[in-house]
Amino acid sequence: MKTLGRAIGLDVHLKFCEVAIVEAGAVRSAGRIETTPEKLELFAQSLSPADRVALEVTGSTWAIAEILRPHVAKVVVVSPADTGIRQARAKTDRLDARTLARLLWSGELDPVWVPDEQTRMLRRRLNRREQLVRSRSRAKNEIHAVLMRCLKGKPPFSDLFGVKGREWLSELELPLEEQETVCAAMRHIEFLDTEIAAVETLVATDALQSAQARRLLTVPGVNVICAQTFLAAVGDIRRFETSRELVGYLGLDPRVYQSGETPARGGRISKQGSPQARWALVEAAWSVVQQPGPLHAFYERIRARRGAKIAVVACARKLAVLFWCLLTRGEDYAHSQPSLTAKKLRLLEIRAGAPTMAGTDTGTFATRQRMRTAERELAKQAEASYKRTVADWQAAAKKVGASVTPGHASSGPSKGQAARQTTKPLTSALRYVIGSRPSNTLPQEPLLSKST
Repeated sequence: MKTLGRAIGLDVHLKFCEVAIVEAGAVRSAGRIETTPEKLELFAQSLSPADRVALEVTGSTWAIAEILRPHVAKVVVVSPADTGIRQARAKTDRLDARTLARLLWSGELDPVWVPDEQTRMLRRRLNRREQLVRSRSRAKNEIHAVLMRCLKGKPPFSDLFGVKGREWLSELELPLEEQETVCAAMRHIEFLDTEIAAVETLVATDALQSAQARRLLTVPGVNVICAQTFLAAVGDIRRFETSRELVGYLGLDPRVYQSGETPARGGRISKQGSPQARWALVEAAWSVVQQPGPLHAFYERIRARRGAKIAVVACARKLAVLFWCLLTRGEDYAHSQPSLTAKKLRLLEIRAGAPTMAGTDTGTFATRQRMRTAERELAKQAEASYKRTVADWQAAAKKVGASVTPGHASSGPSKGQAARQTTKPLTSALRYVIGSRPSNTLPQEPLLSKST
């Protein structure tokens, strides 16, 4: 007969870990151990191979889990929001450890996904970049505050910290203490610019080596920071069997309220999961909706009914679903613009350290400009096709009301005859461009089947 191991709960702190053990259904406290590699290794050696350990996510959780994992049957890392410990009337380290041990013994703990080393490295780099960008924004805001205090009005340049803007700042007559503030802030900004460039070089190098990141970049309006932030937050896309699970994981799903006989109604998004991933998707959505295509038409349709802010969050959710489709099916975006994708990849190569072609006349720029013009026309055709599709199913669908949006759901599939975009117009629209393309330019990327 297989012997059931013990359930051990660890309440992790900076200097110590409170330990509680459940054995044969009885819980007991086991004191404290120091949070050092040597003490944790001794503690791990004292455990049985059949034991299980539970601990909450903190800054040192992953390092502790790596030390304990070879010595026990299972290490369960849980989110503090899922244990109910925060809402307890009596909260002490000893009670928290005992609660973790009891929940682990009863099988009521849902472990969080443990990212691999590559994903953790990408997360750390992106977090460091975020902190550096925030520090730079604070320094820039400090300079704007100086201009406001000295009644200098609005700067005459859109980019105050560009070349002309910095020359204008250096020529301003300011009080001595304010001039010292501006000079110190500018030195800080220059230092942060160097650090941000160094981090972005590492992020760009990782993106060039990632097939998933290159695939997400085929969506017009999506940059490398958005793609890498999404991949760092999600990790292995195969964890999500459906796009609905991914949307819920990112916190882009609406809350649902229903009680008694009243119908269900939707509220704001749940905002669970990674705030960095939601921020990246929303920022990308603002850029995506500026490009012609189905996503722009979708944004315009939602904005006319709900407003711009709700529409862009809906586009962020649409982007998450689109990313799931692209990654799980292994396809590029059907309405991608190959010349724009090539430009993104070339800028990534330059940021990663590749030499530029400045000063050489290869004709590549003029050819790509003609390709971009033709591709934008095709994107507008795709947008018009999407609008006709929506108009058809809205006219054919019978409004019966369902789910959390009464009166806005159809009872059956659309029966309208929608004009659908094929790949044939792309060949004809770009024939004159491809035919005149120099031999050293990038070839046209094939369009794959639609993923949306």
